Amino acid sequence: MQRRSRGINTGLILLLSQIFHVGVNNIPPVTLATLAVNIWFFLSPLKPLLGSCLSVETCYQQKDWQRLLLSPFHHADDWHLYFNMASMLWKGINLERRLGSKWFAYVIVTFSLLTGVVYLLLEFALAEFMNEPVFRRNCAVGFSGVLFALKVLNNHYCPGGFANVLGFPVPNRFACWAELVAIHFISPGTSFTGHLAGILVGLMYTLGPLKKIMEMCAGNFPSPVHYPGQQYYFNSSGYSRYQDYYPHGMPGYSEEVPRDYDAYTAGLSEEEQLERALRASLWDRGWSMRHPASYSS
Repeated sequence: MQRRSRGINTGLILLLSQIFHVGVNNIPPVTLATLAVNIWFFLSPLKPLLGSCLSVETCYQQKDWQRLLLSPFHHADDWHLYFNMASMLWKGINLERRLGSKWFAYVIVTFSLLTGVVYLLLEFALAEFMNEPVFRRNCAVGFSGVLFALKVLNNHYCPGGFANVLGFPVPNRFACWAELVAIHFISPGTSFTGHLAGILVGLMYTLGPLKKIMEMCAGNFPSPVHYPGQQYYFNSSGYSRYQDYYPHGMPGYSEEVPRDYDAYTAGLSEEEQLERALRASLWDRGWSMRHPASYSS
């Protein structure tokens, strides 16, 4: 697996333009730091992709466990970086303001490590049960496993409504699964297992014991901030809204808070941005020939 050489990193330029349109001062600190680290490692990678991607063979058999730390922060090309970080920008603004910066940083670190571990377990299980050694060699890079975990978390806090997945309305609680399948069919070179690992980690936090374990390990570390009686969501017009939530559908007061998200999404939903980015990437020259190994997108 080698990073494609490009004369102009269009995806990187587009990402930077979105960040500056939102305004650096308007991006919460942990979200901004996560964007900066991923961009830095794209421009100055610590290792080549073959030296940072995550697989059972390299980690378990060759004992190269540092890949658990390296793989989420390395990307195969500028479009890979663009889509992941555009998604991180959207999710980070939402979740960091809800959870608080310290807890959100704790979540990012935990999800980054745990998503890699779950990915390795899934690939190992597939290799054993299907008797296919190729699963041991599947090597994945990218932040998208963590993003799928964060999407589960976001949908948990915003259970109502629908998401637009490739033009089809999907209930929020099923949106992650719909995107998992849609991305696999649109771009078969992506890591289905890496994305699935992210969803499972997110479910471990929202429905399983992971959050309790994190709270116990944190000790005096501040717990996530909750906003009872309020729902936080984004709509396609580029505004965020805090709305009083009534379980029986009673009307409530709603306060619009302009965020100028249209400036960097062009009015597109996150799923529509995904479709556009994937199509652009797929049309890019040499897409299918230069990436025989899978990677998370």
